[in-house]
Amino acid sequence: MAAPSGSGGVEVLLNTLQTAGDNESMLKVLNVLDELLSAGTDRRIHYMISKGGSEALLTALVNSARCHTPSYTILLPLLHLLAKVGHRDRQIGVKAEKTDAVLLVLDLLRQNVTNPRRAAACLWVIQVFCSSVTTAVLMGRNRGLYVVFKLISSHTTKHLRTVKAAVDAFTALLRSKVNCRTAVAKGYVSDLLKLYEDWHNNDASFENIPIRRALLHCMHRVANTSAGREALVAEGGMSLLFQTTQTFLTVKTLESLVEPAVQLMRKCYPKVPIPVTSDKSVYSFPLPGRPVDGWVADLGPYDGSLEDDSDEDTENEDPDKDYEDDLETDVNKLRPRPEPDRPLEQLGQYVRLCPELHHDFQDLDSSSELDESSDEDENSRGRRSQAGKGESLSPNGSDSSISLGVDDKNPGSEVERHLQTRDFQKHYLNCSENSQEGHSSMVDRLLEKYGTCIPNHDPRLYASTASDTKSIAGYSILAFPDFWGHLPPQIQEPMAKRPPHVQRKKVFEDIQRLLSTEDIINKDVFDLEDPSLQGSTEGCPNSLRFFSKFESGNLRKAIQVRSHEYDLILNADVNSSAHYQWFYFEVSGMVAGVPYRFNVINCEKGNSQCNYGMQPVLYSVREALEGRAHWVRSGSEISYYRNHFCPGGGQNSQFYTLTFTVTFLHDDDVCYLAYHYPYTYSNLQTHLKMLENSVDPRKVFFRRQNLCDTLAGNSCSLVTITACPASKAWKDLHQLRNRPCVVLTARVHPGESNASWVMKGTLEFLCSDDPVAESLREAYIFKVIPMLNPDGVINGNNRCSLSAEDLNRQWLKPDPILSPTIYHTKGFLYYLNSIGRTPLVFCDYHGHSRKKNVFLYGCSMKETLWQSGSTINTASLKEDPGYRTIAKTLDRIAPAFSFNNCNYLVEKSRASTARVVVWREIGVLRSFTMESTYNGCNQGIYKGLQTGTRELEEMGMKFSQSLLTLRRNSIQYSSRLIHNASALLDLDDRLLDHKSNNCFEDDEPPCPEEIQYSSCTDLFGANDLDTEVNVNMSSIEEDEGKNERRLTDRKSQQLPHFLQQDAMETLSIKSGQCNNMDISNRYFY
Repeated sequence: MAAPSGSGGVEVLLNTLQTAGDNESMLKVLNVLDELLSAGTDRRIHYMISKGGSEALLTALVNSARCHTPSYTILLPLLHLLAKVGHRDRQIGVKAEKTDAVLLVLDLLRQNVTNPRRAAACLWVIQVFCSSVTTAVLMGRNRGLYVVFKLISSHTTKHLRTVKAAVDAFTALLRSKVNCRTAVAKGYVSDLLKLYEDWHNNDASFENIPIRRALLHCMHRVANTSAGREALVAEGGMSLLFQTTQTFLTVKTLESLVEPAVQLMRKCYPKVPIPVTSDKSVYSFPLPGRPVDGWVADLGPYDGSLEDDSDEDTENEDPDKDYEDDLETDVNKLRPRPEPDRPLEQLGQYVRLCPELHHDFQDLDSSSELDESSDEDENSRGRRSQAGKGESLSPNGSDSSISLGVDDKNPGSEVERHLQTRDFQKHYLNCSENSQEGHSSMVDRLLEKYGTCIPNHDPRLYASTASDTKSIAGYSILAFPDFWGHLPPQIQEPMAKRPPHVQRKKVFEDIQRLLSTEDIINKDVFDLEDPSLQGSTEGCPNSLRFFSKFESGNLRKAIQVRSHEYDLILNADVNSSAHYQWFYFEVSGMVAGVPYRFNVINCEKGNSQCNYGMQPVLYSVREALEGRAHWVRSGSEISYYRNHFCPGGGQNSQFYTLTFTVTFLHDDDVCYLAYHYPYTYSNLQTHLKMLENSVDPRKVFFRRQNLCDTLAGNSCSLVTITACPASKAWKDLHQLRNRPCVVLTARVHPGESNASWVMKGTLEFLCSDDPVAESLREAYIFKVIPMLNPDGVINGNNRCSLSAEDLNRQWLKPDPILSPTIYHTKGFLYYLNSIGRTPLVFCDYHGHSRKKNVFLYGCSMKETLWQSGSTINTASLKEDPGYRTIAKTLDRIAPAFSFNNCNYLVEKSRASTARVVVWREIGVLRSFTMESTYNGCNQGIYKGLQTGTRELEEMGMKFSQSLLTLRRNSIQYSSRLIHNASALLDLDDRLLDHKSNNCFEDDEPPCPEEIQYSSCTDLFGANDLDTEVNVNMSSIEEDEGKNERRLTDRKSQQLPHFLQQDAMETLSIKSGQCNNMDISNRYFY
């Protein structure tokens, strides 16, 4: 027998299989194929598939089955081999339909329902055929569900392989939702639950775990339809699954059944709308040019692209989407183009924002006495102003005389004897100062006893400043942490360790709400829309008290679920029905030592750093009054996972639960919980006033100006910081007016409070007397806009401004009315460009909720083209590599910074962000977004530690210091500078080995537990199927054809050696070539 010319051994075998006229020849070929495929890896099977192996087997099966007297000596090996090969062929179902093999196999099954071995072989082939939904539908229409289900028996000790195969085949048929609905209509759901319970109750020796897993897998498929989920719940499936799972937890052998059962319960838990009157924010703001109710609150299905953190990964990104498709490849769009988007004559309004260029510095000749007198006069004016504004903090005159347990008629009474921590709730901070002469207010006495311990913070000044802050709700109450101040703890806090199976524990507790309602309270205890539930103890004496109607606060509703468990619902961004992440609220009325579970039930993001060691932050009033005024990381048993709540407006979106447990230290304390360290607009304004009063005006030029007013009428501050000239001489003034500009911005996203702490570190360092700070002021003019979205910060938004728009997506064409801060910031940058003072550096400070460390996003034309695989010859493109210098410097001097997390790619989806627009339109080479983690670091000396305000402020300082390296050749060196900045001055110019990373990818490994409801994955892998098939082939359950097989085995040795040899070499070498591998022998293992 000669091999056909030009054909390999595999092709010859497959051709022989289809054309052989006798059983003996077919059996020989089947034996050789099985031997060849069993000896190697999946590569051999895939190579055989590429050569038409599936079609050959299907043709042979059809021809053999249609014989007048079909021989199972041939059909069984064919079915076995077809199951092995078909399981790896994604098109096997389509191919089977084309060869009319689908219904033929179903008929073979009908004919052999009493023959377990043949039935099993048919069931495995049906299973692989149903990888195609159309094939599953075809079988369902021909009563395939009925035929297969008859073979799933109650608990038995016989024919277990056939029972398992029947369950798997039935599961495969349910790949079609049409079949799922048919199964529900025919009552198969009830039967499946009875079978599952029967196998559970009678499998005392745990020998049939695979069958029990297969039944769970089958019910997972049923649960892919709403009808299936409803049927499972209606038939008592939740209760059965919960009870059986509790048994699994006590037996280690049954651990493999727990996760599929838990996921099935999560999937079947009835969906319920979030219990609020509307998905829309409680707060609305009339926008210019639009009717009061004309804003669009329903944003439709949740668009993850709006919820990315600055330039971070897009939420729920399509896994099939190629990241490189988002990279900009149009060179014209990558080339900077500094043409303004507005007439040049409009830029004149920004002249006033460069006072250092026009200031005459007359005070340089003034005496120190005059300067001191001027400062004192200004401070006294400030104090008088503060005293006059304090009363406006009270919502009405009747609340202004609350004494809170202190006898005002006896000013000598001891405050600490009568004062209780609960008095420091909102009512305490609500009262105005006592105007009676000779009687100090409670605030004054407290400050005399406890105050003046927070650097750059004055509670009186804060209260006065807050009275001028304009909010939609008309906030008249101060949160105690913002009023009193915060000091970072002395010790860094480690990331929280995730307890094993903590999510499972929480999910079980959630499921018990549905199954066991005896301890369920479900009582509203706080509601922004119900004034009677805003801090009052009436009607809920045995519950915690909540409050959030203060600056940056966000908690819409609190529901007491059990005695010590509360569901918390966040408020959407103003004028929207989306963007839930930031929370900040007061809680009181607790009992010390009792664990309270809090569930934030309407989070939107698909994952959270809370699954990787991040904790919320807590502030205790009692601790603060005892000298420990700290926001501290708090919470145990933290988990973040998808829940059963959904929006009430019918949107096709999903919510997630952030659950954590807090055990309070003190009875009846007043505490505050927040997503991250709060930093309010009033904090910023207070800080700027104190910085302005702290600097020496003869050395530091510090000017705070109003860039513009926001929609709500709040001021957006722009701060100028530089060094005053040494004298009024022309040379010194010329040096000042030729210093390059550095523009820094922050807090465009209100929920990214970490960005404000970084900015605080930058501002304080630039105003300090550190020699590096002095050199920086002498080298640069700093233009700082510390808060681009004041209205969003004030009103507790997470992402947007009052226009319900992400301001960091408005930079291409900002609206002067709806996005005034972006419009005027961009206009100011255009102005600097037009007068030849294009900033040397632009950096926008942000926070990142999905990654650790601190890192930069920048812009590089060449790196973008390289990464995108563009055919453009980048060697001909000129690009200054200086965009990497700052990151290189930070990697060496900033412990929290990670150079390897940096990215310099320009994505199409980020074309309207500050980073890209300033680089492209303003022509700033070093245009960055600096991302700071909410969590902590996974490298360096801070590895394993959560980031606190000290580390965030340090990062702001380090970023400032890194700018010194850009001006090493022009600064004046001194011994103090050299001593304090050796790490900066010794840097070499070599670039670190670094490649831009895919910024859509998370750095974290998969969460130990499924955040989403796990998909109905194939629990029966190819290797498992091979094992089952091989055992079935060698089984002695029937001896049909035993003698013929023995004869055939003897004759198979007579197959020409060249054919076996040629087939083996072809499978080895060809499959190696297909995988770009150098094959040195002919076998794969």
